Amino acid sequence: MAVTSTMLQLGTAAPDFDLPNFNAKFGDRHYRLSDFNSTQGLLVAFICNHCPYVKHIRGEFMRFAREYEARGLGIVAIAANDIEAYPEDGPAGMQEEATTAGYTFPYLLDATQAVAKAYQAACTPDLYLFDAQRRLFYRGRFDASTPKNNQPVNGQDLRAAADALLAGHAAPEAQLASMGCNIKWIPGNEPAWF
Repeated sequence: MAVTSTMLQLGTAAPDFDLPNFNAKFGDRHYRLSDFNSTQGLLVAFICNHCPYVKHIRGEFMRFAREYEARGLGIVAIAANDIEAYPEDGPAGMQEEATTAGYTFPYLLDATQAVAKAYQAACTPDLYLFDAQRRLFYRGRFDASTPKNNQPVNGQDLRAAADALLAGHAAPEAQLASMGCNIKWIPGNEPAWF
């Protein structure tokens, strides 16, 4: 089911996390928000392995990641789907996805979905760009493209926001909700906004 992001209020402080990583490039360890303290900004991307919306942007998202990590932006991806109902989104699938796609950032599992709730994440992809003080600067879509609308996948919206952040400019006024597959909530764990 396609849903849109909740559009968390700009200026919100980044909720902390302490989650296990399943990208072999970054080792068998947990990551916290503080592990990214040295970056000029931080993109927290809620994604999953099977979502057609994530697959649709994957190549361009990786191009974005390589380009903007080199410019000082931190990036972390978080998977929060119910892994009992969607085992392909669990640790083995995450490791395979990170390797196949060439993820250049940690890929973390939010098995309890507490972090997704703290960020008010609703869909995949759901993108949150925080400034150096870890205040929300941008939330919304990667670009105007969806799997069926024939718009180019170019990351235009997120690129404009990241460029503004890294240049010390104001956040873009026009911020449009991301659209994607709903996060697959554990039965009984659905948030109020679902």
